[in-house]
Amino acid sequence: MADRSEYDSFVATAWHRLLRTAYLLTMDWPAAEDLVQTALMKAWQVWPRIGDQPEAYVRKIIVNVHVSWWRRRWRKAEITTGAPPDRPQSSDHMEQADERELVWRALGRLPARQRAVVVLRFFEDMTEAQTADTLGCGIGTVKSQTSRALARLRVDESVTSTLVRRG
Repeated sequence: MADRSEYDSFVATAWHRLLRTAYLLTMDWPAAEDLVQTALMKAWQVWPRIGDQPEAYVRKIIVNVHVSWWRRRWRKAEITTGAPPDRPQSSDHMEQADERELVWRALGRLPARQRAVVVLRFFEDMTEAQTADTLGCGIGTVKSQTSRALARLRVDESVTSTLVRRG
């Protein structure tokens, strides 16, 4: 990728995939867009040196910037609104949407590194080796972070009570 003329084409083809990854990390569309734009700006600065897998390189930037932002407590605090309203009788579609929302919230409660591992492994369907390469860590770290994240999700009462109730 020695030529910057390919950058525009890369952004046009990879934008939605990168945005999805960023959203899964941040759980917030505006923050995800900021994250992707920051990553693409950093990629532009080193574009002539990026190898033959620019999307993997930019995805790695996204994860690193997200962890950096998270460490700085840049993220917005979640606002609670009191007790949820009574649930009306609903179709399976609505129940699935509710379950999805609970899983999103539980994912959002994971520490940044564990969330990054879960997003890359299960939402982006990366192998352990690809995830380790993206995060700049060892495969053992990916395995242990995955194990810890899944253990936290299993004991998260909001997720388990809903899934057990639905049974």
